[in-house]
Amino acid sequence: MKKHLLYICLFLGASAFAQESLVKAEVDTTNIRIGEQFEYKISINETQNVIIPKLANLNGLEVVDTLKIDTINNKLIQKYVLTGFDSGAFYIPRQQIFIKNQAYLTDSLLINVATVPIDTTKVKKYPIKGIKGEPYQFDDFKHYIWWALVALAVIGLAIYYFFFRKKKEEIEKENIPALPPYEEALEKLKNLDEKLLWQNNKIKQYYSELTDIVRGYIERELNIPALENTTDELIGTLTDFKEIDTIEVDKEIIQKLKELLQEADLVKFAKSKPLSHEIEQDRKDAESVINNIKTKPIEEAEDEVE
Repeated sequence: MKKHLLYICLFLGASAFAQESLVKAEVDTTNIRIGEQFEYKISINETQNVIIPKLANLNGLEVVDTLKIDTINNKLIQKYVLTGFDSGAFYIPRQQIFIKNQAYLTDSLLINVATVPIDTTKVKKYPIKGIKGEPYQFDDFKHYIWWALVALAVIGLAIYYFFFRKKKEEIEKENIPALPPYEEALEKLKNLDEKLLWQNNKIKQYYSELTDIVRGYIERELNIPALENTTDELIGTLTDFKEIDTIEVDKEIIQKLKELLQEADLVKFAKSKPLSHEIEQDRKDAESVINNIKTKPIEEAEDEVE
């Protein structure tokens, strides 16, 4: 029995090590002087369905250049050129890599940035010389005048084009019939998925757009100011509508909407960072809310009142 337990522990440990080894971060040096550049490299033992978010949260360090991703021996290699302009010890935080919709974290790395000592006793000082100038003549400004005339002409054409272009677009928008609320909401959800916002660590922007889509649908479908209401006000309005039986919705859907809006409030105002599976569930709940909140037909509502 003990041998079986030992084998199971060894197998689980090996599996965990294999997963951790899928991503690796390293630098060519951990000690630099102010302004010197060094290379930060992320290696991924996978080439399919990999998402590498932008390098972020580099407190005290700056990204000079992001090099093109290389594929070497069935590995993806992403290199960055970094530098620092303040002395001290700075951490490159753990970076989140998505491989086949699963998140992996790199190790954090410590970089020491040292100052460059200057021996002021050996620096030769020179007196500051005054500026001598000549009086300006008309010919000195002749070419500037021509450039100014050309610039004014370009600006005039740009304003003319923008004004008529905008006017034309407004007319075209007026002539295009708006999509029904349900179709518009599904189209916006599809466009949101294609942006890959939360996959690129733009979680706050993702939840803001996701809840705006849901609120916008409710506002158009039920003709209430859902975009302006707070979470509690909107949930209270839907609950009242449910009690007087003027909308088609279950209590479970109202509860899902409440939890989704509360989660979005935490992300936007409390800097909460939900996990990937929680974000995916919130996306499903948003679509479920849109699918299950409907206005009740007037004739049906009147029959039930009678």
